[in-house]
Amino acid sequence: MGGLDRLLEEARLQIEGVSGTSAGAMNAAVLVSGFEHGGPAGARKSLEQFWRRVSDAAAFSTFRRMPFDMVARLLSPHDLNPTAFNPLRGILRESVDLDAVRTSRIKLFTTATHLRTGQGRLFRNADLEPDVLLASACLATLFKAVDIDGEAYWDGGYAGNPTITPLIRETDSTDTRLVQINPVERSEVPRSARDIISRLNEVAFNAPLLKELRMIALLHKVADAGTAEGNRWATMRIHRLDSPAMSTLGYSSKLNAEWRFLTMLHDEGWRAAQAFPGLHGSVLGEPSSLDLDALLDGILQ
Repeated sequence: MGGLDRLLEEARLQIEGVSGTSAGAMNAAVLVSGFEHGGPAGARKSLEQFWRRVSDAAAFSTFRRMPFDMVARLLSPHDLNPTAFNPLRGILRESVDLDAVRTSRIKLFTTATHLRTGQGRLFRNADLEPDVLLASACLATLFKAVDIDGEAYWDGGYAGNPTITPLIRETDSTDTRLVQINPVERSEVPRSARDIISRLNEVAFNAPLLKELRMIALLHKVADAGTAEGNRWATMRIHRLDSPAMSTLGYSSKLNAEWRFLTMLHDEGWRAAQAFPGLHGSVLGEPSSLDLDALLDGILQ
């Protein structure tokens, strides 16, 4: 949230599309809803209100971070939560103006994983419902699959985290800001059971993103800029915003909604965005600040 909060302060940055998965999907929907009612300031206010509601609800939830994290390794969510109760459903209804998002000029893309096929399904503005956002954030070990149109869905991070392709194909923008929260690299080999599970989840959730970035890197090299479609791929610039602090957090931190912890994440994201060299537009219109060629090392040989 902090990275988005800081970027929304920049008046010269125009948002044409947002793609988010899991918690990012909720952030994206809340951002677009707030933007429609009050521009950037409205988006920032809506994001803060949403996460305060999440934190308040978590204080009285049975899904407390440490015990539930441990029990979830042994029991199915069908055993732990047979009624599929999720306090986020009500919070999303309070926080997101669905009609405003459906008609917004800002294009919204979010992904959920189709359980039966294992493939990602992309949802757009017109598809938005609370259950779409819950599906995108449905961690398989914690929640029962979410039913949409008679089909079961899990967290979109297994298939697209986030999905970048529609931002390139369906908008006119030539700069994409990627706000990344899952660490790609870790210097130490995990040894404890908790650390091993945490790293496995990071690898799994990063894999779709890295694969898509490699595809973009390859198309940068081979796309025919003389065609409309080829020009989109050849000219798209990717700028990644991340924070070293994320590498100090484990998988169980995703269940921590204590306000002090959320405030720490906000402040860290805000600092990362503030330090980003392209914040004031200095790299907009320039080559990608993310080294796309490095993603092809070992592939084009």
